[in-house]
Amino acid sequence: MTNYPFLVNYTSFDPLSPSVDLSVSFAQKYMEQMKGGVAADVDDQFVERRRAGMAKKMLDSLRSVSAKSWTKTDDLLAKELVNHGIDGDLIDPWQISGGIHKVYKFAIEAYAQQLPPYSIVNKVSPVLGEVRKQVTAIDPRVLGFVAMQYHYTGMQLMDLLPEGEQENFLNYVKILDDHLYMPLQRAYQAAAKYPLDSIALQSVRVLIPVMTKISERVVDRVNQLYPRYRCHSGPLNSPHIRTSSIRDVEMFQVYMWVCLLERNLHALETELFPLCVMIYPKLNVSWELVSQMTHLLRKEICACLSPEQAKYCEPFYEILRRMFSAEVFPNA
Repeated sequence: MTNYPFLVNYTSFDPLSPSVDLSVSFAQKYMEQMKGGVAADVDDQFVERRRAGMAKKMLDSLRSVSAKSWTKTDDLLAKELVNHGIDGDLIDPWQISGGIHKVYKFAIEAYAQQLPPYSIVNKVSPVLGEVRKQVTAIDPRVLGFVAMQYHYTGMQLMDLLPEGEQENFLNYVKILDDHLYMPLQRAYQAAAKYPLDSIALQSVRVLIPVMTKISERVVDRVNQLYPRYRCHSGPLNSPHIRTSSIRDVEMFQVYMWVCLLERNLHALETELFPLCVMIYPKLNVSWELVSQMTHLLRKEICACLSPEQAKYCEPFYEILRRMFSAEVFPNA
């Protein structure tokens, strides 16, 4: 906002008093404010034009980037589809590309207008919720393939941007990743069936606001335990991998909320576990690493809850830990 002179405190006038110096200071301050206001306007206009240009570049490239993402995902996971007995004909590349174009158009437009990333949630959540619903109805294991293509699309769009802008756009990509990787709609629907005083709902309500903090602590502790570990995309402790790891721990938490609220392990057994078995080996994420993560997650969750809540939730997290332990992966 431009600063006007009446916003500066005026001084009384006496030619023989020190207030003359104050008047000069007043004039200097006024000119500085004017220059600052103009500079800010110019800077804002420059950023707006620059972002508009970059947004156009991303929109123009979206179709080709989506096609490249399909190829990259297919190269990574095609053999895994065969190994898991998944019919490749179940995956419709044109349908996936249509969904990608729709949600990334929302993200790019919000980025161009400098809107906060969360502003796209109401637009993309129903779209991605429907994508999840359609995919899991056919075969929940296909979700990993679809989610990877969405993710790779975001990463390749980000590569079109100058380094200083990549982090800004990454925040929009994360919103899309979260809503596709995580069964958020399913958790909301399950929660809506509970009275407010139920132990399951109370536990989840305690965990929601600390989800990211829990994930950060778990990831940082794993990084301390495995300081030289390298996965498919680079060192485990690199900023990009750390961000992806935090998202993964958040994903585990949301899946466990669904289990707590649905009072069964269906989401864990039919979606999360097969998804991890398909993707983690291809990303060079060891089962020892995942086992350590689930162990730390269980401890963090129980530490956040009251004794009554922890007693209800702990058996679910113990099963999660055991499913990714040496009991199941003895050669990890």
